[in-house]
Amino acid sequence: MASYALPLLALVVGLFTATYDLGSYPLLQPDEGRNAEIAREMLESQSWLVPTYNGFPYLDKPAFYFRAVAISLGIFGETEAAARLISALSGLGLLALIFGFCRRHYDTRTAATAVLVIATSPLFIAFSRIVIFDMTLAFFVSAAILACFDASIADTRPERAKLYSWAAGCIGLATLVKGPIGFVLPTLVMAVYNFLERHRGWWRDAFTWRNLAIFFALFLPWFVGVSLHQPDFPYYGIVKETLQRFTSNEFHRAGPVYYYLVIIALCFFPWSVLLPESMVAAWRERGRWTRPDRLFAVWAVVVVGFFTLSQSKLPGYILTAIIALGVLIGRLFVQAARATDESHSFRVVRRGSLLLAVTTSLAAGLVAVPLLDTTALSRLPPKTAAHLGHLTPVFQPLAGLLAATAIIALFGFWRRDARHAFAAFLIFPLALVLIATQHIQPYVENRSAKALAQVMPALDQNTVLACYMCFPNGLPFYLKRFITVVSFKDGRELESNYVRFRLLDAPNWPETVVREKDFRAWLDAGGRPVYLLARTRDVQKVRELLAGQAVDFTSLSSDYWGTWLLPAGRN
Repeated sequence: MASYALPLLALVVGLFTATYDLGSYPLLQPDEGRNAEIAREMLESQSWLVPTYNGFPYLDKPAFYFRAVAISLGIFGETEAAARLISALSGLGLLALIFGFCRRHYDTRTAATAVLVIATSPLFIAFSRIVIFDMTLAFFVSAAILACFDASIADTRPERAKLYSWAAGCIGLATLVKGPIGFVLPTLVMAVYNFLERHRGWWRDAFTWRNLAIFFALFLPWFVGVSLHQPDFPYYGIVKETLQRFTSNEFHRAGPVYYYLVIIALCFFPWSVLLPESMVAAWRERGRWTRPDRLFAVWAVVVVGFFTLSQSKLPGYILTAIIALGVLIGRLFVQAARATDESHSFRVVRRGSLLLAVTTSLAAGLVAVPLLDTTALSRLPPKTAAHLGHLTPVFQPLAGLLAATAIIALFGFWRRDARHAFAAFLIFPLALVLIATQHIQPYVENRSAKALAQVMPALDQNTVLACYMCFPNGLPFYLKRFITVVSFKDGRELESNYVRFRLLDAPNWPETVVREKDFRAWLDAGGRPVYLLARTRDVQKVRELLAGQAVDFTSLSSDYWGTWLLPAGRN
């Protein structure tokens, strides 16, 4: 029975971090609101080839993920939980992949421990609980890498061919999720790994005509179909969305060279406190690494290195690197639990427990400052103070959790027991999920369009809903209707690079997007009542623009105001 305890714990923890209270909070702006609405429109129109957003073609990403979310919405209803379900299932599938791989190549204890580390990593928790592509991409990329590794050590040619075919299928699906990165990432990881392993001819088995046919059979029908429907898509997808995203800062997502070191420190916490010393110790004992050890080390380094070179940087890009690091940290704890006090692994874990205690003690003191001094937040920059102000319900339980983590970590250090140390690392993220789901509602409501949708007046189908120089992502999802956007230049309010690409130089815009300079003429020619939303900063500008017309704004939230604009001759 004892042999099943750790795997059972891993299963429960994985289910908890990926699915607990999944629908208890509204869709966040901009990504969740946008992606859920695209899936809802796909379900409503049954147009599976070209996704649309607010009725406009949305080709920033391929259709596979949106279709999966649309199916979920169709089966379980148009709810937040149904929209997030695909990410949660992808996360659970990824944990199952890692467990199976590690059990085959290490042992059951290592497999379960690796799953526990990954499942309690903040980056994994976040991306398995939001409506975004990254976790689904990580599932297929990881499946491809693991299949390629198994193929490289297969005993027979038929088995090797089968595994490489599985990898080709996963790469094809990964490409359908998020474009070229779906085949670039696993190919690059395995190329570097096989080069270092001196497997010179691996590519002949990997890139057979059969495997290329599998890849193109999955990806090409969609690509060709969309290209025929939207002739500008090949240029946009290959040049703008892929090459320029990597080589330029056109999308304004640049970061310093140390960007991902900070992301790993924060988004892999608390496990990240073990990384500096464990990396030094592992390098010194690299002669004892097994093949899977080398795979995961290469995997983490290649992914982080690749995206460090990219001019476009976001935390989710290195999600699969966190998966690889999670396996290596799981290996470290298992080795420490089996080792003597003099082993490198035991000393790393013990000193890591002390470092965790120190880190969480300092963090607890920092979080407690606003509790002891109610004016502390007011001394911060206004934007930072506003964000933290919505998080004040979290401060007290978070300070308590950090202090408790420090005590447990100190106990593990004093007892010289790797299992007690592991408990300290494990308890913090699990309790953090509970705190977040129970106390973060004011923060997420401020970042969602749901509350705005609930306070808006009822609008019939004859009324046009318009947004002036703004677009609360998610509002179409909650209202189940399109919104006319009054845009200054290129439709950037829609938060879509493809929409901006299409509208920037287009002479004619679609019905749902109006140039700001044409706003007054559009109102006069419409002949239908309009309910207009505007941000606080733009209310006076709208009044000036519509001088001579009655404009009576009503406050709907801290940042949005609404007014009725009736056709000429109507009161």
